Amino acid sequence: MPATRHPSPSPSPPNGDQAPEPESWLALTAPIQTLRLDDPLEWLSLGWRDFTRAPGVGLFFGACFFLMGHALLQVFEKAPAYVLALSAGFLLMGPLLCLGLYDVSRQLRAGGKPSLRKALVAWFPTKGTIGIFAGILLILEMLWGRASLIVFAVSFDSMPTAQSTMSAIFSFDNIDFIIGYLIVGAIFAGLIFVTSVIAIPMILDKHTDAISASLTSVRACAHNPLTMAIWAALITLLIVIAMLPFFVGLLVIGPVLGHATWHAYRAVIYGSPKPVGRF
Repeated sequence: MPATRHPSPSPSPPNGDQAPEPESWLALTAPIQTLRLDDPLEWLSLGWRDFTRAPGVGLFFGACFFLMGHALLQVFEKAPAYVLALSAGFLLMGPLLCLGLYDVSRQLRAGGKPSLRKALVAWFPTKGTIGIFAGILLILEMLWGRASLIVFAVSFDSMPTAQSTMSAIFSFDNIDFIIGYLIVGAIFAGLIFVTSVIAIPMILDKHTDAISASLTSVRACAHNPLTMAIWAALITLLIVIAMLPFFVGLLVIGPVLGHATWHAYRAVIYGSPKPVGRF
């Protein structure tokens, strides 16, 4: 009777990670790890470490954020009704804009030597999926902008200028407008964050499809609502702080948040990150 052959065990993955998934790996069945409430601070620490290890690449992307911030100023002067949707969308579409930074963090963890050239072409292998996901976010942004216009239309007799918009926002006489505008913004901002917080890193890492990645992102937020809420609050707070001194802070805070988002993704899929200084 022939001996029964047993499959050889899979080799242990490097750096203590789980074994690489086969091509049939489905994001919808991926286990979601339980996160600690202080994990977002750990992600920021890891993001800062990655930034200091590849500062040239980080500053390039930081300069892109800086220029986009000044572009928002131009939008505010020309069409203030759109600025909240565009600025918040700018904050929450970071996972898409920082794809090159995710690749830098991935290269650093693998012991590679990241470069700007590699970071700029990191999206090529998944360009079709990235394009679909970008289209979904663009539709959400357009809906957000339209909803913002409706709030302005029902609150004012005419579209306000940049100066009158600031006066309206800081005037309690327009409390109905302020509440309505914030509610609309919160709904769309939350939707974009929940569907994208780990989706783009997953697409880059696993080459999964856009829908599965988005649904896994939703599952991650549903499984760890408090931790993800803290992460969203930290992102918003840090970006607001970075914007105050003429957007100069985005040169550093932007790329640090990009690297940190990669580590947030890894924490969701593989578990909480190890202490800074260890791989």
